[in-house]
Amino acid sequence: MSAKYFSAFLAISAFCTIAIAAAATKPAGSPPAGMQQAIFAGGCFWSMEHVFDEIPGVQSVTVGYTGGSAKGPSYEQVETGTTGHVESVLVVFDPARVGYDALLDAYWHNTDPSDGAGQFCDTGPQYRPIIFYGDDAQRLRAEASKRALEESHQFKRVLTRIEPASTFWIAEDYHQHYYKTHAAAYTMYRIGCRRDATLHALWGTSHP
Repeated sequence: MSAKYFSAFLAISAFCTIAIAAAATKPAGSPPAGMQQAIFAGGCFWSMEHVFDEIPGVQSVTVGYTGGSAKGPSYEQVETGTTGHVESVLVVFDPARVGYDALLDAYWHNTDPSDGAGQFCDTGPQYRPIIFYGDDAQRLRAEASKRALEESHQFKRVLTRIEPASTFWIAEDYHQHYYKTHAAAYTMYRIGCRRDATLHALWGTSHP
């Protein structure tokens, strides 16, 4: 992940790039029967995966890239900020156990809606905050949640975008569940990026 503002994370970023598997990324399939899916972009996809993994009723969370036109984008390509893709998460959930509104609430409370150019220490088009809707029902719920946040006047401007979902490309294996497989590096990144401190200042909470 981007850590150019923190020298301690430059080595992590370099190692991350080198260690990525050479295999091309692949598009995600449809959710299992009875399940639904949602796609969110909120900066570092390691951190967003961590958020949704802990919600009861969520069956799986996959990190990847979406929003761009190129097929099979790699991490290196996306990180140039020129492909149109954003780091994002694909959340498969059981609607009988958790509703889309609950996922939206978790999303808002783990992002900075006032920053449309990136999130926390990660800046650039690949880190833009976007809610990708899969159908009209999701679009209406996402728009309603954004409108409610705007009307609360908690933020001067809510710059998070709401856009139709496009092909979700599954990221390289190295990135999947990074917060678990590289817990120490992830913790260093999260603290150095001041993600929790900023969330606490914005919302009065920090999660996870």
